[in-house]
Amino acid sequence: SGMVYQSRGGFGGGRGRGGGRGRGGFNRSFDQGPPDHVIEFGKIVFSCEGEMVAESTISDIPKFDSHVYRENKAQIGKLDEILGPVNKVMFTVKPSEGVPATSFSEGDKIYIAPDRLMPLDRFTNPSQGRGRGGGGRGGRGGRGGRGMGVRGRGRGGF
Repeated sequence: SGMVYQSRGGFGGGRGRGGGRGRGGFNRSFDQGPPDHVIEFGKIVFSCEGEMVAESTISDIPKFDSHVYRENKAQIGKLDEILGPVNKVMFTVKPSEGVPATSFSEGDKIYIAPDRLMPLDRFTNPSQGRGRGGGGRGGRGGRGGRGMGVRGRGRGGF
């Protein structure tokens, strides 16, 4: 039965990765103020349920929880979700307090600090990824707990 733990090794390995992006970086960029310069990275498509939905206008992918700005570096919100296929990336922006999502119109440009962008090939070219091979699943095992039943069989007094 020592096998059981071994086979579990690779199980759920990829889990914790995208996990706690929700809060986490709260204080990190809190008192930094606006970045030295911002670059356009998307445009508002529509607002929905208090959030803005935007379409990417560049090929780089923004990082989660990045602050989003207007061209004058006024912070308008935080990047929340990233969605869509790689050739048409979209994202939702959670507005900052006091910034109604409805104050934006379709086509309004949004900006981000350049250091909050990652090249697309980080996602599309797995060979340069995190050095994690495709297979590593735990290989053998799977049968782990089965043998137990055999042991207890000859007990019924027959």
